[in-house]
Amino acid sequence: MVPARGMIAGVMLFASLVTAADAAEVFVAGVQPDRRPEGAPRVLQTMHSRAWYVEALTGIAPPYPHSLFFLDAQGDWYSPFVVPGMPDRYDIRGWRRREAHRQ
Repeated sequence: MVPARGMIAGVMLFASLVTAADAAEVFVAGVQPDRRPEGAPRVLQTMHSRAWYVEALTGIAPPYPHSLFFLDAQGDWYSPFVVPGMPDRYDIRGWRRREAHRQ
C-alpha cells in the first residue's frame, strides 16, 4: 500500500519545521574545525577520586612504573586502559575475575 502524496508532503513539511525550530537552539562545536567556536564549552580541570585510581590500576602492583603517570593527565576521555578488556586467558589484569566475585 502506497501512502497518499498529501501525507508524504505533510510529513516532510512537519520534519522541516521541527528541524528548523530545533536548529536555532542546538549548539554544535566543530562546524569550523580549524578554530574553536566562541562560547564552546571548555573543560578546565578534571579531578579523579582515589577510587578512580584504584579502579584504573586494577591488577597492577606497586611500585607503579613511570609509564602509568599518564593517568594523572587522562581527564575524562575514554581510555581502553581503565576498563575491562577481553575475557579468559587474555584478562591479564584480572578485571573479569574481579567482576565475577562481585556478583
